[in-house]
Amino acid sequence: MNIDQLNFSKLNGLIPAIVQDASTWQVLMVGFMNREAVEKTLRDKKTTFWSRTKQRLWQKGETSGNTLTVVSAQTDCDNDALLIYATPSGPTCHNGTYTCFGEEKREQGPSTLHQLEETIRRRKRDMPKDSYTATLFARGTSYISQKVGEEAVEVIVASLQQKPEALKEESADLLYHLLVLLADKGISLYEVAETLKGRMR
Repeated sequence: MNIDQLNFSKLNGLIPAIVQDASTWQVLMVGFMNREAVEKTLRDKKTTFWSRTKQRLWQKGETSGNTLTVVSAQTDCDNDALLIYATPSGPTCHNGTYTCFGEEKREQGPSTLHQLEETIRRRKRDMPKDSYTATLFARGTSYISQKVGEEAVEVIVASLQQKPEALKEESADLLYHLLVLLADKGISLYEVAETLKGRMR
């Protein structure tokens, strides 16, 4: 996202920012950002807003600890609003509810791939010693890319051998390692889906 393309002029230097849960897709809150807040949000990966009451920047969770970790951000068609997908670390609202609209967290979440993506992100963040995923991140992009290539070959072999069960197993391995590679490069599954959507037009 190019900050220079954002239009801050309509609201005297501010743009609205809608924050949506990356795992449940619920709208968590709406805030306002000036240019500095947008820059800090993208740099720190923590949502930062401009308080119209206190006339200063404030990072969500700076006192409560209930931060919103940014997964991805995109502008609307007029470049005067932001949609941010984030992972909450606790209740978003100061009243204690999951969202600022009084909702509790939905039981029905995203697809299996999105759930796997969230697990991979957590492994990257926490780097647990007994995690295969963490081991992949520790070995770096070249090794992860190599694993993606190996799994792609296994998919091809299973397909040519006409082994449906093996094809399903190898496809699962390929998708997993591809998600690890995307997380390693800071690319979300949502962004890939948007690219595919653009090709369908």
